[in-house]
Amino acid sequence: MPDNIKRAVVLMNLGSPDSTNVKDVGTYLKEFLMDKRVLDTPYLLRSLLVNGIIVPFRSPKSAHAYKSVWTKEGSPLIVLTRQLQKLVQAQMQEPVEIAMRYGNPGMKEAYDNILAKQPDTEEVILLPLYPHYAMSSYETAVVHAEDTYTKGKYPFKITTIKPFYNETNYIDALRDSIASYLNEDYDQVLFSFHGIPERHLLKSDPTHSHCLKVADCCNVPSTAHATCYRHQCYQTANLVAASLGIPKNKYAISFQSRLGRSEWIKPYTAARLTELPGEGVKKLLVVCPAFVSDCLETLEEIAMQGKESFISSGGTSLTLIPCLNIHPLWVKTIASWITQFRENNLQMALTK
Repeated sequence: MPDNIKRAVVLMNLGSPDSTNVKDVGTYLKEFLMDKRVLDTPYLLRSLLVNGIIVPFRSPKSAHAYKSVWTKEGSPLIVLTRQLQKLVQAQMQEPVEIAMRYGNPGMKEAYDNILAKQPDTEEVILLPLYPHYAMSSYETAVVHAEDTYTKGKYPFKITTIKPFYNETNYIDALRDSIASYLNEDYDQVLFSFHGIPERHLLKSDPTHSHCLKVADCCNVPSTAHATCYRHQCYQTANLVAASLGIPKNKYAISFQSRLGRSEWIKPYTAARLTELPGEGVKKLLVVCPAFVSDCLETLEEIAMQGKESFISSGGTSLTLIPCLNIHPLWVKTIASWITQFRENNLQMALTK
């Protein structure tokens, strides 16, 4: 039976600089990289690296990259998240807000907006727009939301939707968003996920004995998979490929956006884009399921830099398949999850 609890929803995304100004980009990079779950080195070393080396040298380059994808309305990620908010809101009675882990709008603003619109809110449903668990994405977003909640002494309870990497409706939405591109003549579909350092897999392994320690660890059943980013990425790609009927020899998986010199999970997307033409892959489709909204990492890193690298290495075409963005089935999926809350029928949530 549906309940009468007064609820609200917060869609949580990564964030973006306020503008393409070098100073704003630097501010954003500093907040992002000083997060101990992103750059997991001791505070003093992290501060030295971020403030003394990375931000001063990376900000101008990043600002240039952001300018290449910026729209008249602003950051693609922010614009798309706001569009998603409006479309989801149109399908439900609960107030829907958005919050970014870094930058604006922030988590406090989302909570405050909810109480301004609905003062008697009893429960806020947090939906981190990260399909897969990683300490540098899903985990840090949830911890930040919980910290803001605790400091603000808000009167409602919060319930967080868990990673949805293998949830049926999410897979179906991905399938539908990709399907029309398979009508093209292509040699391979590359599922390019955001990369993370290998040490993050080890830190997130609750068993401390499975990830990267057991042969073929991603395919050997373990409780570690609940927080294993790599396993979850492979699950998503394999489920989507199976639902689309893509033969195993026509798709591959890689990881992008490596930062620094430490070992990240492999294979690296950047390396594969230069190698694939020599392996006979001339026409490539790339999909980035770790992101639900197109952003710098998809629009600039893949569709611009990646395409240039692939073509210069002998490829003939690289097509970036858009993220879910505001795909109708994705909007419907989010609305359906909230509906299941009303019916006390959602099994993929944690309450605090």
